[in-house]
Amino acid sequence: MSNHYLGIEIGGTKLQVVVGNQDARIVDRYRVAVEREDGAAGIRDNIRKAWQSFRDAYPLLAVGVGFGGPFDRANGTVAKSFQVHGWDGFPFTAWLESLTGLAVAVDNDANTAALGEARLGAGRDYDKVFYVTLGSGMGGGMVVDGHIYHGASPGEAEIGLMLWDKSGTTFESRCCGWAVDREVRRSIARNPDGVLARLAGSATSGEARYLAPALAQGDSVAQAILAETGEDIAWALSHVSHLFHPQVVILGGGLSLIGEPLRAAVAARLPGFLTSAFQPAPRVELALLGEDAVCVGALLLALGL
Repeated sequence: MSNHYLGIEIGGTKLQVVVGNQDARIVDRYRVAVEREDGAAGIRDNIRKAWQSFRDAYPLLAVGVGFGGPFDRANGTVAKSFQVHGWDGFPFTAWLESLTGLAVAVDNDANTAALGEARLGAGRDYDKVFYVTLGSGMGGGMVVDGHIYHGASPGEAEIGLMLWDKSGTTFESRCCGWAVDREVRRSIARNPDGVLARLAGSATSGEARYLAPALAQGDSVAQAILAETGEDIAWALSHVSHLFHPQVVILGGGLSLIGEPLRAAVAARLPGFLTSAFQPAPRVELALLGEDAVCVGALLLALGL
């Protein structure tokens, strides 16, 4: 039986634990929704369950983890979780090594997804790759020549935490999936008989997922939301472009499931926010690995051990 590796994605809405082979191909999976009221302890309980279900079935060599928040790699502790209580300061690397008896590598989830996309996804033909995840939050990761760019601990490339203006508004508060959900709700309230309202029905969360079908029907309200969202994301990414000059920017996370309309909207607006010396703008692509980007990146971290 060939050797295998464990990859873990710890997010604000889901936990995934996967088994992958030497090519970072996923062969088995454990996935559960994150119950926020259970906090970090609940997530660790589920990691323990996943480990117990996989340890006897596969010859596992190492573990890689993409953690949803800044992680202090120098001492193996969680710097901060903005979504789940009970993580801050937790010695996660030592805990997971004790649980599994294996070597463990942990990085921020956006960094981990960036690694997956850069090596095996939409960035595999480029040397300088920036990945932005647009989901329950907004995160970023930079991969240079196949390796994650790391700044001073505990983090880097946290595009979502950058300030939109001096009032304290962040890029995340304008560009993440929850921000677009909020804008869809507002638009539905103003247009209760429109296409978006009909598609969303009585939904009270995740309303952004109705943008794609509304756009397919030519809905003008959805088109207006898309235009504003694309402009906001392009404005955020212009800062990345000026600082890092990536060859390609990859859009990932749940919001990227809007697909080509979102990619095209961002790509159309990005050049206008760049100084003339930095033209042409980097290519804008959609993530190819979808919801597996973090897990594939985590497997690559494990393979690196």
